Amino acid sequence: MAGVDRTVAEILSFTVIGGAGFVVDTSVLYAALYLGLGLYAGRVISYLAAVTFTWALNSRYTFKQRATDISRFRQWQRFAVSQLSGAVINLGVYGGLVRMSRYCAEHPVIGVAVGSLMGLMANYLAARRFVFRER
Repeated sequence: MAGVDRTVAEILSFTVIGGAGFVVDTSVLYAALYLGLGLYAGRVISYLAAVTFTWALNSRYTFKQRATDISRFRQWQRFAVSQLSGAVINLGVYGGLVRMSRYCAEHPVIGVAVGSLMGLMANYLAARRFVFRER
């Protein structure tokens, strides 16, 4: 049962940190839009900021009990690559919504929110299995 409790705790922590990552993602996106970047270039920058932020917190809190034998930079690289499955889902949903809905284009936070939720579980599983796996 301890393994189940640990998994549930990891999922909850990953989700809370993902929620904070959503705030970072959205804030950076709106800052990029304010600076004149478009909806897509701004989203790439905001996504990279959110990935870096969530990696830092997940490595310190969510997966702290999972020992790894790689450097922090290598771990960040693996995390960034492992999140691509969720990113494809996340960015695809975002792109579809802002392209197909004028309302979502005017309020891109909706696309960020829906995309983030859709990619969450894919991101958790990838992080757990490929970045923070047990030795």
